[in-house]
Amino acid sequence: MINDILNETRTKMKQTLHFLEEELHGIRGGRASPTLVDRLVVNYYETDTELRQLATISTPEPMQILIRPFDKTAVKAIERAIKESDLNLNPNTDSDVIRLNMPPLTRERRQELEKFLHKRMEEARVAIRNIRRASNEDLKDFEKEKLISEDDLKRGEAEVQKLTDQYIGQIDEVGKAKEKDIMEL
Repeated sequence: MINDILNETRTKMKQTLHFLEEELHGIRGGRASPTLVDRLVVNYYETDTELRQLATISTPEPMQILIRPFDKTAVKAIERAIKESDLNLNPNTDSDVIRLNMPPLTRERRQELEKFLHKRMEEARVAIRNIRRASNEDLKDFEKEKLISEDDLKRGEAEVQKLTDQYIGQIDEVGKAKEKDIMEL
């Protein structure tokens, strides 16, 4: 029973970490990354579709993203979505491809990205702590219902705390690596 709670806790914490990593891929550091635009929503034939489903996205140069739509009629819709996004990028259209030249990051923009990074990291830490709290409540409920002993409760809470510490440490590692990437000139 305790193992079920621990496995569920581990799975939820893993998902939280994975979600943070996916979110941070969109933050660009010193070079262009396809993940910056791959989840961008494009209104394609009156349907909201992610860009990665409409085009091949690559980085032919360190500071350039190349978007090659599968359907050439989607170029205008993709271009519009990029302009309307908060990416502050100006798409250059070459007949059937779109080029996004990434401007160099200013010190102010790097600091904004760093603040955003820290905010996302803290949200992930809070999510991990909420998972810990819910798991501990489940353990206490099992103990009240006499399904586990008090010793099992203490052991389970200690294991949940170990998982919490482990995943918060991983969040910090991911954040430090991304911060280094953002601050690199």
